[in-house]
Amino acid sequence: MHLPRLLHSIEELDAPVFILDSGSTDSTLTIAEDFGATVLQHPFENHPKQWDYALKTFKIQTSWVIGLDADHIVTPELRERLLNFRDEDFQHINGIYFNRKNYFKGKWIKHGGYYPFYQLKLIRYGVGYSDLSENMDHRFVVPGDTVIWKDGHILEENLKENQISFWITKHNRYSDLLAHEELERIQQLRTQTVKPHFWGSPDERRARFKNLWWQLPRYVRPMIYFFYRMFFQLGILDGRTGVIFHFLQAFWFRLVVDIKIDENIQQQKGIEKTIYHQKNQALRFIFLLVLLFPLFYYFNIFYFSVTSPGASHYNAFLANYFNYIRGLRWILLHSSAQILNWLGFAAITNDYELLVSGHGVIQLVYSCLGLGLISFFAAFVIAYPKKLKSKIIFISLGVLGIEVLNIIRFILLALFWDKHNPRIFDHHTAFNIIIYLVIAISLYFWVKNDDNKTIHETNRSVFLQ
Repeated sequence: MHLPRLLHSIEELDAPVFILDSGSTDSTLTIAEDFGATVLQHPFENHPKQWDYALKTFKIQTSWVIGLDADHIVTPELRERLLNFRDEDFQHINGIYFNRKNYFKGKWIKHGGYYPFYQLKLIRYGVGYSDLSENMDHRFVVPGDTVIWKDGHILEENLKENQISFWITKHNRYSDLLAHEELERIQQLRTQTVKPHFWGSPDERRARFKNLWWQLPRYVRPMIYFFYRMFFQLGILDGRTGVIFHFLQAFWFRLVVDIKIDENIQQQKGIEKTIYHQKNQALRFIFLLVLLFPLFYYFNIFYFSVTSPGASHYNAFLANYFNYIRGLRWILLHSSAQILNWLGFAAITNDYELLVSGHGVIQLVYSCLGLGLISFFAAFVIAYPKKLKSKIIFISLGVLGIEVLNIIRFILLALFWDKHNPRIFDHHTAFNIIIYLVIAISLYFWVKNDDNKTIHETNRSVFLQ
């Protein structure tokens, strides 16, 4: 709805026209092509980046470029100035400011700092560029001297903004960009391209005002700005429609930005707190794993020595009443023998050996019990930051699974092990590799399940909010 107005207002200039579109699905492209404009498309991120892409991409052959938005109109007075424009008259000038008249709901906003309002719109090509230091406010920048054309105007009127819902939706989107930008300024990640100067160009004077704005306290500054525009800049003279505009643009919009800045700060603090917590958890996990694994591993070795007859530190009381190592060996041997008997083999066992009639005998030494594997598994699960109930269940199932695999190993060894040539196959190493793979896979899914549950609970909480 805007493009025909703009194109008609510049038709007499007989100048090459370049239009950068960001994916229009209406008749924009048809209108542009009918006018004979050169059209390119580029996804929209923000106005400064869109202008930067246009200046760097279009094949411009002229010495000067006029940058206009689709909702602009070049007035007859300005068009006359442009028709009489000669490059030789501006040899030492790199940019020209146009005077803008802004309309809201069909009314010219004449006060509140909105008129006169000078924008750098005519720039020397290859010298001027798009200022990328801001997300929302767009301006061209040129080094060197500029001039201001006070007479002759561009009119800016977005007809879609006659529906207040469109204006609010649009500025809600802009507030996201501006809040993100100000947060980066607070973090000193973004600086101004245009340097503030009280007696400088219109953009330099606005840069000085923005510097002051960024130093004012949030939530207070929208109120100060609104009263400043209404009374010191006489915005109240713009009537009912003008007062609505100044309230929305100076107070409501700026207040929403301040709220979003605080929300972003709190969110960032939450992220930093989460990262700090995760780092602490990771360090705690590594510390506990490094501490618990050797503790469990060497405790089992120590306990085996004090419960083995003939050892220098043998303790008969522990060996007779609290010998969990002998109990584990007994369970493994008798379980293996019982399963073999169920399968039709004649198997017998004592406290250390398993004999299968017609096959062979295997002896369960300490290294066959899998206590080293269990030590690592238990240390990992205990050290990992998870609920105690989950740890108890997983350790119980894990230890049971390790020993079930151990029993299967004993059964296979009893049936197929060649005791006369034992070095062909190191079953201890093979079993450890298999079990560590099983443990690694089990731990992966256990940890992943916990992460997925955390993400699900986070998403649910966000949804409920």
